Amino acid sequence: MLQKIIQYVYLFIAVFFIYETVRLWNVEREKAYLLLFFAVLAVGMYFFKKRFIKKMDNKH
Repeated sequence: MLQKIIQYVYLFIAVFFIYETVRLWNVEREKAYLLLFFAVLAVGMYFFKKRFIKKMDNKH
């Protein structure tokens, strides 16, 4: 149960980083690129966790 909640935390983090990227785009472009990278990483972690949980459920 906790693992399923954690996967959605990654989506929340990605949305937050995307919001910050848009907010900082014209002010600090370098920081915006870094936050965009972290947002993509968080979305990747969401799909990785989702796939991992599905594999574990299929084994049991």
